[in-house]
Amino acid sequence: MTPASAPPAAPLSAAAVPTTSRVHLPSLLAALAIMLVGSVYPLLFADAAGKADHGLAMALFWAMSAGLVRGVGFVPRFGVWRWLFSGWACAAGLLLAAWLRWGA
Repeated sequence: MTPASAPPAAPLSAAAVPTTSRVHLPSLLAALAIMLVGSVYPLLFADAAGKADHGLAMALFWAMSAGLVRGVGFVPRFGVWRWLFSGWACAAGLLLAAWLRWGA
């Protein structure tokens, strides 16, 4: 009795070809800095009155999430997720947070 062979796998399309990725240190360091500073000084996420600033928190958490995902070397296959969790998205989240904190 011989084991059944698996059917041949379908060829990958050009969009589904996995890319090699490595640790992206700037994104990872930005994410770790947001995580540590936010843990030590939670008033970072508050406005001048001491109430939670949800827009600022959302921008910083987006930057932290994108930085962690891209920083450890993971690159999603789906285009929208790839952009939302890229190094550029981490930078955009940081710029948005800075604008919400000091510019608006």
